[in-house]
Amino acid sequence: MSEKKKSGVDKVFKGFKWFKLSIGPLKGLNSSNILKHCRWADFERFFKTNIIMQKNIAIGCDHAGFDYKEMLKPFLSAQGFSLTDCGTFGKESVDYPDFAHPVARAVENGDAAWGILICGSANGVAITANKHAGIRAAICWTEEIAALARQHNDANIICIPARFVSEELAKQMVTVFSQTAFEGGRHQNRVNKISC
Repeated sequence: MSEKKKSGVDKVFKGFKWFKLSIGPLKGLNSSNILKHCRWADFERFFKTNIIMQKNIAIGCDHAGFDYKEMLKPFLSAQGFSLTDCGTFGKESVDYPDFAHPVARAVENGDAAWGILICGSANGVAITANKHAGIRAAICWTEEIAALARQHNDANIICIPARFVSEELAKQMVTVFSQTAFEGGRHQNRVNKISC
């Protein structure tokens, strides 16, 4: 790494004192090895798509996902995340778009860094969220799928099928999703072609 680039990286790190203490997605990365993981041209994007994952989360569900939402809230709070709960707030039958749209809008508007949507199959909430510009909502049912959604698709909402995954797996997927970086490069070119 050239001295000029090293100096630039060091300046950014000094501006994020808490970064060195983070045990989240950037654990193990520092100003000496950061550029081994991404090109200099991608450095700004690296921070936008990873440090941002430390901020506020919007979470929503329908009746089928209510128990999982309530289970994930203290789990995420304990990890230092702040949450915006977009409902639903009970087990009565509701319409999933009424809760998927607010989560998608929060992410779309920058009020939330990323989102979590939960329903029975995750199809309904994913279809609804993906109607919003700039939203890339991914249905995940394994940890590997959650990682790939971030690495290859720069997904910003994880959609969990509550009737098909355990609570423990849901926790693991959300953790992986929050800790995985978008790889950029050839994947960036593909992501750029998604909007119509």
